[in-house]
Amino acid sequence: MSCSPKSPVLKRPRALSLPDQVLKHVIFKMQLQNHHDSRSPSSAASPTSLSEPDLSAFRSLALDQTRPDSISLLSDELLLLIFSKLPVSQYLLNSLVCKRWLYLHGRLVQSVRVLDWGFLDSGRVFARFPNLTEVDIVHACIRSPRNSGIIVTRKGLSIHMDSLFSADGFIEEMDVLKHSVVDDGLRLIAGWYPNLRRIRVIGASVNGLLSIAEECQTLQELELHCCGDLALKGISGFRNLQIVKLIGCIDRFYSAQISDIGLTILAQGCRRLVKLELCGCEGSYDGIKAIGQCCQMLEELTLTDHRMDGGWLAALQFCGNLKTLRLQSCQNIDSSPGPDEYLGSCSTIEELHLLRCQVRDKDSMKALFSVCEAVKDIVLQDCWGLVDEVFGFASICRRVKLISLEGCSLLTTGGLESVLLCWKELQELRVVSCNNISDSDITSALASLFSVLKELTWRPNSRALLSSSLAGTGVGMKGGRFFKRLKS
Repeated sequence: MSCSPKSPVLKRPRALSLPDQVLKHVIFKMQLQNHHDSRSPSSAASPTSLSEPDLSAFRSLALDQTRPDSISLLSDELLLLIFSKLPVSQYLLNSLVCKRWLYLHGRLVQSVRVLDWGFLDSGRVFARFPNLTEVDIVHACIRSPRNSGIIVTRKGLSIHMDSLFSADGFIEEMDVLKHSVVDDGLRLIAGWYPNLRRIRVIGASVNGLLSIAEECQTLQELELHCCGDLALKGISGFRNLQIVKLIGCIDRFYSAQISDIGLTILAQGCRRLVKLELCGCEGSYDGIKAIGQCCQMLEELTLTDHRMDGGWLAALQFCGNLKTLRLQSCQNIDSSPGPDEYLGSCSTIEELHLLRCQVRDKDSMKALFSVCEAVKDIVLQDCWGLVDEVFGFASICRRVKLISLEGCSLLTTGGLESVLLCWKELQELRVVSCNNISDSDITSALASLFSVLKELTWRPNSRALLSSSLAGTGVGMKGGRFFKRLKS
Protein backbone atom coordinates (compact mmCIF):
# COMPACT_ATOMS: atom_id res chain seq x y z
CA MET A 1 0.00 0.00 0.00
CA SER A 2 1.43 3.29 -1.06
CA CYS A 3 0.87 6.35 0.90
CA SER A 4 0.28 9.62 -0.86
CA PRO A 5 2.60 12.40 0.20
CA LYS A 6 1.15 14.82 2.65
CA SER A 7 0.23 18.18 1.32
CA PRO A 8 2.17 21.04 2.87
CA VAL A 9 0.37 22.65 5.80
CA LEU A 10 -0.17 26.35 5.27
CA LYS A 11 0.07 28.38 8.45
CA ARG A 12 -2.66 30.96 8.80
CA PRO A 13 -1.40 34.42 9.59
CA ARG A 14 -2.08 35.58 13.16
CA ALA A 15 -5.24 37.64 13.35
CA LEU A 16 -4.68 41.19 14.33
CA SER A 17 -6.24 42.40 17.54
CA LEU A 18 -8.91 45.07 17.42
CA PRO A 19 -6.53 48.00 18.14
CA ASP A 20 -4.08 46.77 15.50
CA GLN A 21 -6.86 46.47 12.93
CA VAL A 22 -8.04 49.99 13.62
CA LEU A 23 -4.53 51.41 13.40
CA LYS A 24 -3.86 49.48 10.23
CA HIS A 25 -7.01 50.86 8.65
CA VAL A 26 -6.14 54.44 9.66
CA ILE A 27 -2.58 54.23 8.35
CA PHE A 28 -3.78 52.66 5.12
CA LYS A 29 -6.17 55.58 4.54
CA MET A 30 -3.43 58.08 5.30
CA GLN A 31 -1.05 56.45 2.85
CA LEU A 32 -3.73 56.37 0.15
CA GLN A 33 -4.37 60.07 0.67
CA ASN A 34 -0.66 60.87 0.42
CA HIS A 35 -0.40 58.69 -2.68
CA HIS A 36 -3.12 60.60 -4.53
CA ASP A 37 -1.89 64.01 -3.42
CA SER A 38 1.71 63.42 -4.40
CA ARG A 39 2.70 64.30 -7.99
CA SER A 40 6.23 62.90 -8.04
CA PRO A 41 6.66 59.54 -9.82
CA SER A 42 8.83 58.24 -7.02
CA SER A 43 5.96 58.51 -4.56
CA ALA A 44 3.98 55.76 -6.22
CA ALA A 45 3.55 52.78 -3.93
CA SER A 46 2.49 49.31 -4.77
CA PRO A 47 -0.64 47.77 -3.19
CA THR A 48 1.58 45.26 -1.44
CA SER A 49 3.48 47.91 0.45
CA LEU A 50 0.22 49.58 1.56
CA SER A 51 -1.26 46.37 2.99
CA GLU A 52 1.24 46.01 5.85
CA PRO A 53 1.69 49.40 7.58
CA ASP A 54 4.22 49.99 10.29
CA LEU A 55 2.56 50.10 13.73
CA SER A 56 5.66 50.51 15.87
CA ALA A 57 5.24 54.27 16.30
CA PHE A 58 1.67 53.92 17.51
CA ARG A 59 2.51 51.09 19.90
CA SER A 60 5.29 53.11 21.46
CA LEU A 61 2.90 56.01 21.85
CA ALA A 62 0.28 53.80 23.53
CA LEU A 63 2.86 52.44 25.98
CA ASP A 64 4.17 55.84 26.94
CA GLN A 65 3.86 56.20 30.72
CA THR A 66 5.41 59.65 31.06
CA ARG A 67 2.07 61.46 30.79
CA PRO A 68 0.95 63.00 34.13
CA ASP A 69 -2.04 61.60 36.09
CA SER A 70 -4.68 64.32 36.12
CA ILE A 71 -6.43 62.84 39.20
CA SER A 72 -3.26 63.18 41.28
CA LEU A 73 -3.43 66.93 40.76
CA LEU A 74 -6.71 67.13 42.73
CA SER A 75 -6.56 67.92 46.42
CA ASP A 76 -7.81 65.56 49.13
CA GLU A 77 -10.66 67.91 49.97
CA LEU A 78 -11.88 67.93 46.38
CA LEU A 79 -11.64 64.15 46.05
CA LEU A 80 -13.52 63.68 49.31
CA LEU A 81 -16.25 65.95 47.98
CA ILE A 82 -16.45 63.89 44.78
CA PHE A 83 -16.48 60.56 46.63
CA SER A 84 -19.19 61.75 49.00
CA LYS A 85 -21.54 62.21 46.02
CA LEU A 86 -21.19 58.54 45.06
CA PRO A 87 -23.40 55.75 46.48
CA VAL A 88 -22.16 54.16 49.70
CA SER A 89 -21.93 50.81 47.91
CA GLN A 90 -19.09 52.23 45.79
CA TYR A 91 -16.90 53.25 48.73
CA LEU A 92 -15.25 49.87 49.18
CA LEU A 93 -14.54 49.44 45.47
CA ASN A 94 -12.96 52.89 45.26
CA SER A 95 -10.69 52.11 48.21
CA LEU A 96 -9.02 49.32 46.19
CA VAL A 97 -7.69 51.65 43.50
CA CYS A 98 -4.61 52.95 45.32
CA LYS A 99 -3.27 53.76 48.78
CA ARG A 100 -4.40 57.35 48.56
CA TRP A 101 -7.99 56.36 47.79
CA LEU A 102 -7.84 53.83 50.65
CA TYR A 103 -6.77 56.66 52.96
CA LEU A 104 -9.62 58.88 51.76
CA HIS A 105 -12.14 56.03 52.04
CA GLY A 106 -11.41 55.74 55.75
CA ARG A 107 -12.36 59.37 56.24
CA LEU A 108 -15.73 58.89 54.60
CA VAL A 109 -16.79 55.89 56.70
CA GLN A 110 -18.90 56.85 59.72
CA SER A 111 -20.16 53.47 60.99
CA VAL A 112 -18.00 50.44 61.85
CA ARG A 113 -18.62 47.09 63.52
CA VAL A 114 -15.39 45.88 65.13
CA LEU A 115 -14.94 42.11 65.09
CA ASP A 116 -11.40 41.86 66.48
CA TRP A 117 -10.53 43.45 69.82
CA GLY A 118 -6.89 43.78 68.75
CA PHE A 119 -7.97 46.14 65.97
CA LEU A 120 -9.34 48.47 68.65
CA ASP A 121 -6.74 47.94 71.38
CA SER A 122 -3.80 48.57 69.02
CA GLY A 123 -5.27 51.86 67.81
CA ARG A 124 -5.44 50.80 64.16
CA VAL A 125 -9.16 51.49 64.00
CA PHE A 126 -8.54 55.15 64.90
CA ALA A 127 -5.91 55.59 62.19
CA ARG A 128 -8.00 53.81 59.60
CA PHE A 129 -11.36 55.46 60.43
CA PRO A 130 -10.80 58.85 62.14
CA ASN A 131 -14.32 60.26 61.65
CA LEU A 132 -16.62 57.58 63.05
CA THR A 133 -19.98 58.49 64.57
CA GLU A 134 -21.29 54.91 65.11
CA VAL A 135 -19.27 52.10 66.73
CA ASP A 136 -20.30 48.51 67.47
CA ILE A 137 -17.87 46.51 69.64
CA VAL A 138 -20.23 43.76 70.84
CA HIS A 139 -18.74 41.03 68.67
CA ALA A 140 -15.19 42.12 69.48
CA CYS A 141 -15.88 41.60 73.21
CA ILE A 142 -16.90 37.95 72.68
CA ARG A 143 -14.25 35.34 71.98
CA SER A 144 -15.55 33.09 69.22
CA PRO A 145 -14.01 31.21 66.26
CA ARG A 146 -14.35 33.64 63.34
CA ASN A 147 -13.67 30.95 60.72
CA SER A 148 -16.44 28.66 61.96
CA GLY A 149 -19.34 27.92 59.65
CA ILE A 150 -21.78 27.61 62.58
CA ILE A 151 -23.64 30.85 63.35
CA VAL A 152 -26.17 31.12 66.18
CA THR A 153 -28.58 34.07 66.14
CA ARG A 154 -30.95 35.11 68.90
CA LYS A 155 -32.56 38.46 69.70
CA GLY A 156 -30.46 40.23 67.06
CA LEU A 157 -27.12 38.85 68.32
CA SER A 158 -25.18 36.50 66.02
CA ILE A 159 -22.00 34.69 67.02
CA HIS A 160 -19.80 32.02 65.46
CA MET A 161 -19.67 28.71 67.32
CA ASP A 162 -17.65 25.52 67.06
CA SER A 163 -18.94 22.01 67.64
CA LEU A 164 -17.88 22.09 71.32
CA PHE A 165 -19.93 24.29 73.62
CA SER A 166 -21.16 24.16 77.18
CA ALA A 167 -24.49 22.62 78.06
CA ASP A 168 -25.28 25.75 80.08
CA GLY A 169 -25.29 28.01 77.03
CA PHE A 170 -23.50 29.10 73.90
CA ILE A 171 -21.50 31.82 75.68
CA GLU A 172 -19.61 31.11 78.89
CA GLU A 173 -18.39 33.74 81.34
CA MET A 174 -14.79 33.29 80.17
CA ASP A 175 -15.80 34.01 76.57
CA VAL A 176 -16.67 37.65 77.35
CA LEU A 177 -13.93 40.18 78.05
CA LYS A 178 -13.56 41.47 81.59
CA HIS A 179 -15.24 44.70 82.59
CA SER A 180 -11.89 46.44 83.06
CA VAL A 181 -10.76 45.54 79.54
CA VAL A 182 -14.02 46.76 78.02
CA ASP A 183 -13.78 49.98 80.02
CA ASP A 184 -10.27 50.63 78.68
CA GLY A 185 -11.58 50.24 75.15
CA LEU A 186 -14.41 52.67 75.87
CA ARG A 187 -11.91 55.24 77.14
CA LEU A 188 -9.97 54.98 73.89
CA ILE A 189 -13.15 55.39 71.87
CA ALA A 190 -14.22 58.39 73.96
CA GLY A 191 -10.85 60.09 73.44
CA TRP A 192 -10.75 59.60 69.67
CA TYR A 193 -14.41 60.12 68.75
CA PRO A 194 -15.89 63.08 70.67
CA ASN A 195 -18.65 63.39 68.04
CA LEU A 196 -19.91 59.85 68.60
CA ARG A 197 -23.66 59.46 68.08
CA ARG A 198 -24.29 55.73 68.57
CA ILE A 199 -22.49 52.88 70.33
CA ARG A 200 -23.19 49.18 70.99
CA VAL A 201 -21.27 47.49 73.79
CA ILE A 202 -21.43 44.42 76.00
CA GLY A 203 -20.21 43.98 79.56
CA ALA A 204 -19.48 47.64 80.30
CA SER A 205 -19.34 48.95 83.87
CA VAL A 206 -20.02 52.35 85.43
CA ASN A 207 -16.53 53.70 84.74
CA GLY A 208 -16.59 52.86 81.06
CA LEU A 209 -20.00 54.43 80.52
CA LEU A 210 -19.01 57.56 82.44
CA SER A 211 -15.95 58.02 80.22
CA ILE A 212 -18.17 57.95 77.15
CA ALA A 213 -20.66 60.32 78.79
CA GLU A 214 -17.95 62.87 79.67
CA GLU A 215 -16.25 63.01 76.27
CA CYS A 216 -19.11 62.26 73.85
CA GLN A 217 -21.62 64.97 74.65
CA THR A 218 -23.56 64.41 71.41
CA LEU A 219 -24.23 60.70 71.97
CA GLN A 220 -27.88 60.00 71.17
CA GLU A 221 -28.22 56.21 70.96
CA LEU A 222 -26.91 53.58 73.35
CA GLU A 223 -27.26 49.78 73.25
CA LEU A 224 -26.07 47.81 76.28
CA HIS A 225 -25.78 44.02 76.36
CA CYS A 226 -25.40 41.91 79.49
CA CYS A 227 -25.66 44.84 81.87
CA GLY A 228 -27.02 44.87 85.41
CA ASP A 229 -28.65 47.44 87.64
CA LEU A 230 -25.38 48.90 88.93
CA ALA A 231 -23.95 49.45 85.46
CA LEU A 232 -26.85 51.76 84.66
CA LYS A 233 -25.48 54.33 87.11
CA GLY A 234 -23.10 55.41 84.35
CA ILE A 235 -26.03 56.47 82.18
CA SER A 236 -26.72 59.41 84.49
CA GLY A 237 -23.88 61.30 82.80
CA PHE A 238 -25.53 61.31 79.37
CA ARG A 239 -27.40 64.55 78.74
CA ASN A 240 -28.65 64.12 75.18
CA LEU A 241 -29.42 60.41 75.11
CA GLN A 242 -32.65 59.76 73.18
CA ILE A 243 -32.62 56.06 72.22
CA VAL A 244 -31.71 53.28 74.66
CA LYS A 245 -31.80 49.51 74.22
CA LEU A 246 -31.08 47.34 77.27
CA ILE A 247 -30.50 43.61 76.84
CA GLY A 248 -30.40 42.00 80.25
CA CYS A 249 -30.95 38.32 79.54
CA ILE A 250 -30.89 36.20 76.39
CA ASP A 251 -31.58 32.52 76.93
CA ARG A 252 -28.57 30.26 76.26
CA PHE A 253 -26.38 33.33 75.63
CA TYR A 254 -25.94 35.30 78.85
CA SER A 255 -27.93 36.48 81.83
CA ALA A 256 -27.92 39.79 83.71
CA GLN A 257 -30.53 41.17 86.05
CA ILE A 258 -32.28 44.46 85.36
CA SER A 259 -34.99 45.10 87.93
CA ASP A 260 -36.99 48.08 89.14
CA ILE A 261 -33.79 49.50 90.62
CA GLY A 262 -32.11 49.69 87.24
CA LEU A 263 -35.24 51.02 85.52
CA THR A 264 -35.52 53.78 88.14
CA ILE A 265 -31.84 54.72 87.70
CA LEU A 266 -32.36 54.81 83.94
CA ALA A 267 -35.48 56.97 84.27
CA GLN A 268 -33.82 59.52 86.52
CA GLY A 269 -30.66 59.74 84.40
CA CYS A 270 -32.21 59.89 80.91
CA ARG A 271 -35.06 62.36 80.99
CA ARG A 272 -34.89 63.05 77.23
CA LEU A 273 -35.59 59.49 76.13
CA VAL A 274 -37.72 59.15 73.02
CA LYS A 275 -37.37 55.40 72.36
CA LEU A 276 -36.75 52.66 74.92
CA GLU A 277 -36.41 48.91 74.33
CA LEU A 278 -36.16 46.46 77.20
CA CYS A 279 -35.09 42.93 76.24
CA GLY A 280 -35.10 40.17 78.83
CA CYS A 281 -35.57 42.67 81.65
CA GLU A 282 -37.33 42.14 84.94
CA GLY A 283 -39.33 44.78 86.73
CA SER A 284 -42.86 45.61 87.75
CA TYR A 285 -45.34 48.42 88.17
CA ASP A 286 -42.80 50.64 90.01
CA GLY A 287 -40.16 50.53 87.27
CA ILE A 288 -42.55 51.36 84.43
CA LYS A 289 -44.16 54.09 86.55
CA ALA A 290 -40.77 55.70 87.17
CA ILE A 291 -40.05 55.70 83.44
CA GLY A 292 -43.43 57.25 82.67
CA GLN A 293 -43.07 60.00 85.28
CA CYS A 294 -39.43 60.93 84.56
CA CYS A 295 -39.20 60.38 80.78
CA GLN A 296 -42.03 62.61 79.69
CA MET A 297 -40.75 62.73 76.09
CA LEU A 298 -40.95 58.93 75.66
CA GLU A 299 -42.87 58.10 72.47
CA GLU A 300 -42.02 54.44 71.79
CA LEU A 301 -41.72 51.57 74.28
CA THR A 302 -40.69 48.06 73.19
CA LEU A 303 -40.70 45.02 75.49
CA THR A 304 -38.96 41.92 74.14
CA ASP A 305 -39.19 38.64 76.06
CA HIS A 306 -39.93 40.55 79.25
CA ARG A 307 -39.94 39.07 82.75
CA MET A 308 -42.19 41.73 84.27
CA ASP A 309 -44.18 40.99 87.39
CA GLY A 310 -47.95 41.08 87.28
CA GLY A 311 -49.61 44.47 87.26
CA TRP A 312 -47.11 46.38 85.10
CA LEU A 313 -49.77 47.27 82.51
CA ALA A 314 -51.44 49.66 84.95
CA ALA A 315 -48.26 51.80 85.00
CA LEU A 316 -48.67 52.75 81.32
CA GLN A 317 -51.18 55.40 82.33
CA PHE A 318 -48.23 57.49 83.60
CA CYS A 319 -46.64 57.60 80.14
CA GLY A 320 -48.23 60.85 79.06
CA ASN A 321 -46.63 61.04 75.59
CA LEU A 322 -46.39 57.36 74.61
CA LYS A 323 -47.51 56.78 71.00
CA THR A 324 -46.25 53.27 70.16
CA LEU A 325 -46.32 50.14 72.32
CA ARG A 326 -44.56 47.08 70.89
CA LEU A 327 -44.45 43.59 72.47
CA GLN A 328 -42.14 41.00 70.90
CA SER A 329 -41.55 37.32 71.74
CA CYS A 330 -43.30 37.62 75.11
CA GLN A 331 -44.38 34.44 76.89
CA ASN A 332 -47.16 36.38 78.58
CA ILE A 333 -48.54 39.88 78.48
CA ASP A 334 -49.38 40.46 82.16
CA SER A 335 -49.76 37.54 84.53
CA SER A 336 -51.95 39.50 86.95
CA PRO A 337 -53.33 42.75 85.51
CA GLY A 338 -55.66 43.38 88.46
CA PRO A 339 -59.17 44.90 88.52
CA ASP A 340 -60.32 47.11 85.68
CA GLU A 341 -60.75 50.16 87.91
CA TYR A 342 -57.01 50.19 88.69
CA LEU A 343 -55.82 49.72 85.13
CA GLY A 344 -56.56 53.16 83.80
CA SER A 345 -55.74 53.93 80.18
CA CYS A 346 -53.05 55.59 78.11
CA SER A 347 -54.99 57.87 75.79
CA THR A 348 -51.92 58.84 73.73
CA ILE A 349 -51.12 55.34 72.38
CA GLU A 350 -51.79 55.26 68.64
CA GLU A 351 -50.01 52.04 67.59
CA LEU A 352 -50.09 48.60 69.21
CA HIS A 353 -47.80 45.86 67.84
CA LEU A 354 -47.75 42.24 69.03
CA LEU A 355 -45.14 40.05 67.31
CA ARG A 356 -44.63 36.35 68.14
CA CYS A 357 -46.37 36.63 71.51
CA GLN A 358 -48.41 34.19 73.58
CA VAL A 359 -51.92 35.66 73.81
CA ARG A 360 -53.84 32.75 75.30
CA ASP A 361 -54.46 34.54 78.61
CA LYS A 362 -57.85 36.21 78.19
CA ASP A 363 -57.54 38.48 81.23
CA SER A 364 -54.21 39.94 80.13
CA MET A 365 -55.40 40.56 76.56
CA LYS A 366 -58.57 42.24 77.82
CA ALA A 367 -56.45 44.45 80.09
CA LEU A 368 -54.07 45.29 77.22
CA PHE A 369 -56.85 46.43 74.89
CA SER A 370 -58.46 48.34 77.76
CA VAL A 371 -55.28 50.30 78.46
CA CYS A 372 -54.85 50.96 74.70
CA GLU A 373 -58.49 51.80 74.04
CA ALA A 374 -57.57 54.92 72.04
CA VAL A 375 -55.26 53.02 69.66
CA LYS A 376 -55.61 53.63 65.90
CA ASP A 377 -53.30 50.96 64.43
CA ILE A 378 -53.23 47.33 65.58
CA VAL A 379 -50.67 44.86 64.20
CA LEU A 380 -50.82 41.17 65.21
CA GLN A 381 -48.19 38.91 63.67
CA ASP A 382 -47.55 35.22 64.43
CA CYS A 383 -49.30 35.37 67.79
CA TRP A 384 -50.15 32.01 69.39
CA GLY A 385 -53.58 31.50 70.92
CA LEU A 386 -55.45 34.27 69.13
CA VAL A 387 -58.90 32.66 69.08
CA ASP A 388 -62.15 34.46 68.31
CA GLU A 389 -62.89 35.18 71.98
CA VAL A 390 -59.46 36.73 72.59
CA PHE A 391 -59.64 38.83 69.43
CA GLY A 392 -63.13 39.93 70.44
CA PHE A 393 -61.65 42.05 73.26
CA ALA A 394 -60.24 44.35 70.56
CA SER A 395 -63.76 45.73 70.05
CA ILE A 396 -63.04 47.90 73.12
CA CYS A 397 -60.86 50.05 70.86
CA ARG A 398 -63.38 52.16 68.93
CA ARG A 399 -60.95 54.39 67.00
CA VAL A 400 -59.09 51.74 65.01
CA LYS A 401 -58.26 52.80 61.45
CA LEU A 402 -55.78 50.05 60.52
CA ILE A 403 -55.71 46.36 61.45
CA SER A 404 -53.04 43.93 60.22
CA LEU A 405 -53.32 40.18 60.89
CA GLU A 406 -50.59 37.79 59.79
CA GLY A 407 -50.05 34.19 60.78
CA CYS A 408 -53.10 34.09 63.10
CA SER A 409 -54.24 30.57 62.20
CA LEU A 410 -56.90 30.12 64.93
CA LEU A 411 -58.95 33.19 64.06
CA THR A 412 -62.05 32.49 61.96
CA THR A 413 -64.03 34.62 59.57
CA GLY A 414 -66.86 35.00 62.07
CA GLY A 415 -64.51 36.20 64.80
CA LEU A 416 -62.96 38.71 62.43
CA GLU A 417 -66.34 40.01 61.25
CA SER A 418 -67.67 40.52 64.79
CA VAL A 419 -64.85 42.96 65.55
CA LEU A 420 -64.59 44.71 62.17
CA LEU A 421 -68.24 45.71 62.19
CA CYS A 422 -67.70 47.48 65.53
CA TRP A 423 -65.04 49.77 64.09
CA LYS A 424 -66.78 52.62 62.32
CA GLU A 425 -63.53 54.44 61.41
CA LEU A 426 -61.72 51.47 59.84
CA GLN A 427 -59.87 52.41 56.65
CA GLU A 428 -57.20 49.74 56.07
CA LEU A 429 -57.35 45.96 56.47
CA ARG A 430 -54.58 43.43 55.95
CA VAL A 431 -55.17 39.68 56.38
CA VAL A 432 -52.31 37.33 55.42
CA SER A 433 -51.74 33.62 56.19
CA CYS A 434 -54.76 33.16 58.46
CA ASN A 435 -55.80 29.66 57.42
CA ASN A 436 -59.16 29.54 59.22
CA ILE A 437 -60.42 32.60 57.35
CA SER A 438 -61.89 31.69 53.97
CA ASP A 439 -63.62 33.48 51.14
CA SER A 440 -66.67 31.24 51.30
CA ASP A 441 -67.56 32.47 54.80
CA ILE A 442 -67.69 36.17 53.88
CA THR A 443 -71.14 37.60 54.53
CA SER A 444 -72.81 40.45 52.70
CA ALA A 445 -72.16 42.80 55.65
CA LEU A 446 -68.45 42.04 55.55
CA ALA A 447 -68.36 42.39 51.76
CA SER A 448 -69.99 45.80 51.96
CA LEU A 449 -67.37 46.84 54.51
CA PHE A 450 -64.60 45.76 52.14
CA SER A 451 -66.04 47.96 49.40
CA VAL A 452 -65.60 51.18 51.40
CA LEU A 453 -62.06 50.54 52.65
CA LYS A 454 -59.25 52.70 51.32
CA GLU A 455 -56.80 49.78 51.30
CA LEU A 456 -57.44 46.04 51.44
CA THR A 457 -54.88 43.21 51.42
CA TRP A 458 -56.69 39.86 51.42
CA ARG A 459 -54.54 36.70 51.32
CA PRO A 460 -55.99 34.67 54.19
CA ASN A 461 -54.62 31.29 53.09
CA SER A 462 -52.52 29.78 50.33
CA ARG A 463 -55.34 27.48 49.21
CA ALA A 464 -57.62 30.40 48.35
CA LEU A 465 -54.78 32.16 46.58
CA LEU A 466 -53.98 29.05 44.54
CA SER A 467 -57.61 28.42 43.55
CA SER A 468 -58.03 32.03 42.42
CA SER A 469 -54.87 31.92 40.30
CA LEU A 470 -55.93 28.65 38.63
CA ALA A 471 -59.49 29.74 37.95
CA GLY A 472 -60.47 29.01 34.33
CA THR A 473 -57.37 26.93 33.53
CA GLY A 474 -58.97 23.53 34.23
CA VAL A 475 -56.00 22.39 36.32
CA GLY A 476 -56.90 20.67 39.57
CA MET A 477 -60.44 19.77 38.45
CA LYS A 478 -61.59 16.20 38.07
CA GLY A 479 -61.43 15.27 34.39
CA GLY A 480 -59.76 18.56 33.44
CA ARG A 481 -58.27 19.32 30.05
CA PHE A 482 -54.81 18.25 31.11
CA PHE A 483 -55.89 14.71 31.95
CA LYS A 484 -58.11 14.40 28.87
CA ARG A 485 -55.14 15.27 26.67
CA LEU A 486 -53.13 12.45 28.25
CA LYS A 487 -55.92 9.92 27.62
CA SER A 488 -56.17 10.84 23.98
